[in-house]
Amino acid sequence: MEQITIVVRDGRKARSLLDFLRSLDFVSILTVEELGEPAVESIDETSREQEFFAAAGIWKDRDVTTERLRAEAWPRQTP
Repeated sequence: MEQITIVVRDGRKARSLLDFLRSLDFVSILTVEELGEPAVESIDETSREQEFFAAAGIWKDRDVTTERLRAEAWPRQTP
């Protein structure tokens, strides 16, 4: 026997998932545990913007072109 723990953020979706699992003949026991609201970090818009723009310029002074990226990502297979 195997046991799986699943954490679902949306209560309505969790109920739908439980209904589905209960319909399966090989699922024998279901235990539902309320965990409460997850802790949400308070990030203001200024810090989000700073995080986004912190990555700006990481490709500056690098020899990268779209053609080179494509060639390295999808090399042609010769038979």
